[in-house]
Amino acid sequence: MANIEKRISNDGKTSYRVKIRLKGFPSQSATFERLTDAKKWAQQTESAIREGRHFKTTEAKRHTLAEMIDRYCRDVLPSKKSAKDQTQQLAWWKSEIGSYSLADITPSLIGECRDKLGREITIRNKLRSPASVVRYMAALSHALTIAVKEWGWIEDNPMRKVTKPKESRGRVRFLSDDERMRLLKACKESSNPYLYCVVVLALSTGMRQGEIMGLTWDVVDLNQGRAILHETKNGERRAVAITGHALELLKALSKVRRIDCNLLFPAKEKAPQKPQKSMDLRTPWETAVKKAELHDFKFHDLRHSAASYLAMNGASLAEIAEVLGHKTLQMVKRYAHLSEGHTARVVESMNTKIFGDV
Repeated sequence: MANIEKRISNDGKTSYRVKIRLKGFPSQSATFERLTDAKKWAQQTESAIREGRHFKTTEAKRHTLAEMIDRYCRDVLPSKKSAKDQTQQLAWWKSEIGSYSLADITPSLIGECRDKLGREITIRNKLRSPASVVRYMAALSHALTIAVKEWGWIEDNPMRKVTKPKESRGRVRFLSDDERMRLLKACKESSNPYLYCVVVLALSTGMRQGEIMGLTWDVVDLNQGRAILHETKNGERRAVAITGHALELLKALSKVRRIDCNLLFPAKEKAPQKPQKSMDLRTPWETAVKKAELHDFKFHDLRHSAASYLAMNGASLAEIAEVLGHKTLQMVKRYAHLSEGHTARVVESMNTKIFGDV
């Protein structure tokens, strides 16, 4: 029930104080200069309270986007593997529209920021790719979703109504036989004692750089020829088969492993009272790539190479997805053209069986 009280100040100005009291809800009040505005607010607010809309809107007006991002970075982000990248991405959103209240974060405002992201020149003097813009949007979207589901700060995620940039087809850069031989030779000649083993592991298993550098001896079973990855990009535990030359290298490495560290590929020295870190791969890797005279080749392309070799040797897309640790086939469809010969053989076999006697 709304109650409107007329007030006259010492200087003769008239105002109207509105109070709304509904059983089961905290009282609400506001002051207006005109009686019509007071009655309109009372009617709208009472209706919103009864329909369960009022307090959600109030929370959205009470908090800014910057407050939401700060809380998300403090309470949620530390448990995520991509915390470093997302911290940087969320900092961009905070600098652009952090002062806006959550009630004012509309799809159109986010759309303007999306377009600006695509036009900005990065520190590498390049425009952001559509895939990079999508990652920026995904970082903010998850924070907004948490604000909806867990904090009750907003009623809906405005990002749901914003169109994402169309990403380019997945990169498929893999080593030719000659390139592979040159790279392995350069890695074997590297001054870094671990580089050759790391690259062979990447080529033979398709593991990501972070997965390889995070390997510890307690998750590697040399007898069974496998490693159990407890922390992966998709959040699921994965068993990785290690066979052939890669397994031989790990067995040899286990005989000379450092006793003060459980990592397979540790840094040279352990800082006092600090946890052991894996070796710095960047410099030896870039040196080997340059020495092997490889053009436009990144460490992650070793993973593409492994997948490509699997496809060319008859592995199905489902098998490639299982080896790489993808939940769906979407990510491995980029290798489909490499297994066309295998597909043709399957179709030929099927046709022979059903039409062989015709």
